[in-house]
Amino acid sequence: MLGMSANSVSYNDQGSVESGVDAAQENSNISSGSGGAAFSLFSADCKKNDDLKEMLENNKESLKLEAMKRIVGLIAKGKNASELFPAVVKNVASKNIELKKLVYVYLVRYAEEQQDLALLSISTFQRALKDPNQLIRASALRVLSSIRVPIIVPIMMLAIKESSTDLSPYVRKTAAHAIQKLYSLDPDQKDHLIEVIEKLLKDKSTLVAGSVVMAFEEVCPDRIDLIHKNYRKLCNMLVDVEEWGQVVIIHMLTRYARTQFVSPWREDAVFDENSEKTFYDSEEERRVEEPKTYVMDPDHRLLLRNTKPLLQSRNTAVVMAVSQLYWHLAPKHEISIVTKSLVRLLRSHREVQYVVLQNIATMSIQRKGMFEPFMKSFYVRSTDATHIKTLKLEILTSMANEANISTILREFQTYVKSQDKAFAAATIQAIGRCATDISEVTDTCLNGLVLLLSNRDETVVAESVVVIKKLLQTQPSQHSDIIKHMAKLFDNITVPMARASILWLMGEYCEHVPKIAPDVLRKMAKTFTSEEDIVKLQIVNLSAKLYLTNSKQTKLLTQYILNLGKYDQNYDIRDRTRFIRQLIVPNEKSGALSKYARRILMAPKPAPVLQSAFKDRDRFQLGTLSHSLNSHATGYLELSNWPSVAPDQSVRNVEVVEPVKEALAPALGKSKHRKSDEKFYSGSEEEEEEEGSSSEDSSSSSGESESESKSEENSDDSNKSSSSQSEKSSSESDTDKKKTQKNKKLQQQKPASKDRKLKNGKAANDKSRSGSESDSESSSSESSSESGSESELDSNSDSGTDQKRKTQSKTVQSKPVTKQAEKKEVSLLDLDDFSPMPVATPKSSIMSPSLLSDLQGLSISPSASALQASSPVFVPETSHELLHRMTGKGLSAQYRFTRQPCIYGNSMVSLQLTLSNNSEQALENIHISEKSSSGQNIHRFSAIERLEPQASVTVSMGVDFNDSTQAANFQLCTKEDEFSVSIQPAVGELLLPITMSEADFTKEQGKLVGMNESSATITTTPENISSQSVNRNVVSAANLGVIPSNQENIHRFAGKTVSSGSLVLVSVALKDPDALITVNTEKTVIASMLLRQFKTALTNITP
Repeated sequence: MLGMSANSVSYNDQGSVESGVDAAQENSNISSGSGGAAFSLFSADCKKNDDLKEMLENNKESLKLEAMKRIVGLIAKGKNASELFPAVVKNVASKNIELKKLVYVYLVRYAEEQQDLALLSISTFQRALKDPNQLIRASALRVLSSIRVPIIVPIMMLAIKESSTDLSPYVRKTAAHAIQKLYSLDPDQKDHLIEVIEKLLKDKSTLVAGSVVMAFEEVCPDRIDLIHKNYRKLCNMLVDVEEWGQVVIIHMLTRYARTQFVSPWREDAVFDENSEKTFYDSEEERRVEEPKTYVMDPDHRLLLRNTKPLLQSRNTAVVMAVSQLYWHLAPKHEISIVTKSLVRLLRSHREVQYVVLQNIATMSIQRKGMFEPFMKSFYVRSTDATHIKTLKLEILTSMANEANISTILREFQTYVKSQDKAFAAATIQAIGRCATDISEVTDTCLNGLVLLLSNRDETVVAESVVVIKKLLQTQPSQHSDIIKHMAKLFDNITVPMARASILWLMGEYCEHVPKIAPDVLRKMAKTFTSEEDIVKLQIVNLSAKLYLTNSKQTKLLTQYILNLGKYDQNYDIRDRTRFIRQLIVPNEKSGALSKYARRILMAPKPAPVLQSAFKDRDRFQLGTLSHSLNSHATGYLELSNWPSVAPDQSVRNVEVVEPVKEALAPALGKSKHRKSDEKFYSGSEEEEEEEGSSSEDSSSSSGESESESKSEENSDDSNKSSSSQSEKSSSESDTDKKKTQKNKKLQQQKPASKDRKLKNGKAANDKSRSGSESDSESSSSESSSESGSESELDSNSDSGTDQKRKTQSKTVQSKPVTKQAEKKEVSLLDLDDFSPMPVATPKSSIMSPSLLSDLQGLSISPSASALQASSPVFVPETSHELLHRMTGKGLSAQYRFTRQPCIYGNSMVSLQLTLSNNSEQALENIHISEKSSSGQNIHRFSAIERLEPQASVTVSMGVDFNDSTQAANFQLCTKEDEFSVSIQPAVGELLLPITMSEADFTKEQGKLVGMNESSATITTTPENISSQSVNRNVVSAANLGVIPSNQENIHRFAGKTVSSGSLVLVSVALKDPDALITVNTEKTVIASMLLRQFKTALTNITP
């Protein structure tokens, strides 16, 4: 936490610190010697600087720590503490971790100002980069990158490269921040920094993702080729990234998508939520379909689907980022889903309102009906600032149509009476826009504006005249009465622009008011010299037009006005007067131009177009500074146009299976893998023969005699039951026979078995990859870490040993096949791993010593033996209601979590559904809609053709929750109806139990410390606490495996997340009368939720 606070202090260090110095000196007398440390933390005492220097030079660590706390407090208040730099920098090598953290906070703030002194401590910072504490390593890198001296660029470059491979994601995040600082200091390092960015983009930690994308945007925003392989990973982890990282990633992915996908705004577009068919179509089929219709790219849909939940974020910037992404990328019929979220943001501060309203104003111009359901949210409040009122007015005007114009005009009538003159004037302009856009209300608006001419407020009258002038240009012949009325009010109007507008109307339409116009000119001739320049120009124009149309009455007046203008002080008026005289009064010098005077002055003029000020802002990306300012800001990156032909989508495919096969096949000498590849789609008999031989080969080194004795007892399963079954204890023999009988039944379903086998082969590879993730940060190579982690899929062993050859035989089958629903639920953990039917691992299996000795040398990754699959310790029988019989019109549904590995996918959570028909009629075609899944990947059960009245059926399904407790929403359908339902997982159901030795547990726990560790202390009573009760409550709350412990007062549990395979370690230490609960995992959100659940479970414990 201190490291994070240090980070925040360093971000706020650019403000003015000079202004607080005098105030600090004036207040220096408020502290006394008896004030104590608590009061002096954020205040200065009498001898501030001298006192602090003495404390920093003291030998006592406590005094130094107290001094540093006070100095950091001064920095936080914006006061200058730079003169203490020499005294502070001496303590940079302190062994006290808390003191060192505070020193680094100070150095980050002042290292750039005191570069010479900071350079003296370079060696200390370099040593600190090797410190065991991740916060110290990160702080040292932060200080090092804050010293902006070109001479240490090589040192900074080396430090960034080393930190980018650090075990701690927090240090790697700091390395990503340092990349931007180094690039601004020395742009020549761009190529080297791109290599580091490319490496960090592959990082699987959500803590790093936002920072490295920020560095990517700063250093090389045009290198989209670096994003291809990481695109899907960034989309999937977006929900778990911290908020400001989400904003950066979303903006980057918006630009990326505009270059990689074709436009979804075509008229022939087809939008299919179930994009798997398109994804796995053959090239020939795709080539035939492409010219006919547009089908959205599955990666395009992935981005839209994974950003949609973020509309509920509490961070307004995240909601705004997702909204602009949907505006620029989503099909037009899907854009409206952002409206409710944007309207929600209007309850925030006025600064947030201003930005959001600007973006809504741009949206509402192009899509008028988008925000119409929330029109009342844009009504102006008396407490709103003027700029907020103006924006709301803009949106209401853009939203106006024939249906709601009456409501909007009633609202505008109230706004016109506002005391805010600028807002009242803007309202009148809005009324004019409504009158122009909607011809049905033009007369109504004109009449209302004429009534406003009698208003006491000059601003309102002036704006009304200007707007009326623009409206009258559309239909002047029909509104001569309005022109006459304005002429009568002319004497009372004093605002120059309004007077000039009336005069212009008189001159332009003088033929419609032949009697009034000359009289107005007569009045103007009297006051010509006292009028404003803009009014004088219009008087000259009026006189010229009347001279051409009614010279008998106005000839003398015109000559008088032209003489006045000839000697005016303003040269514009003098020039205009001379020009008009030569144009309308013919003489020898005027030439041929005077013949065309009438056509020049009385030419019909096009009516002005009243349009929104936000009309042209759509050329900028929504949510950017350039859009807000309506001009290009520094660093703005243009959104590219949609490509006419979609680029190759295979560039985003990540090949991870092949390297595993190539690395392990030579090592174990599996020559028969090629044979299994060749017969991938062969008949079931050939497949059985092949698997039988491969099973024999895999078990040959583990004692063939034992395998043969067991095969005599189970002749049909001789190739499925390996030596691990023959070595089981006598207490488990009965259950083994039942499992064997279940194997026989399952073998009859050949196609389903084949699909499951292939799926399990893919699961083996996926699990091996997830296992190697925990050690991928070590110095071992990628291939060796994957090779060593292949054993993580194997069955549970009481001794905690590896069974790598079993996994090796499964790794070959890696190609995904079509998923097929199970007709009856099968537990993966009930069957043996050596069986060609990939359905289960035994509860207990013991490896023979010979096989163990053969395989020990292959363990490269230190965590290879740490993640063995285990059967669940506790399976809850509680069912949750999915669909009530009243809501489902007789169909009811219950679901429960089986806590078994899912046979449909290694990243899915297995669920069991019980469907019941409570009606008096049979229900037909019960299924899950193909287009109903919201964000998660759902494996649907096969459609139930008919369910008789009062009958029930149990089916299984799988849901990939992406390690999140977000509900999976889908539609349960019958032949006639569709019912929206949702499955809400508890955090404990997102885990799978694993087993490991106590030593492995301690080793892995040591890696997951700092920010990856969450702990809490609860108070218990000795009579209510016992080993059995602790174990029972923990495993019932979460699907974890129990780790054997030599210490009676410490209970350990281990598991891994289903989707990503991240390790989750839980320990409960009983210390009378307290119990310390510790959760270690990279998934910090899951850790906090688990901790809260365990506290509840163990607090309510019963003996």
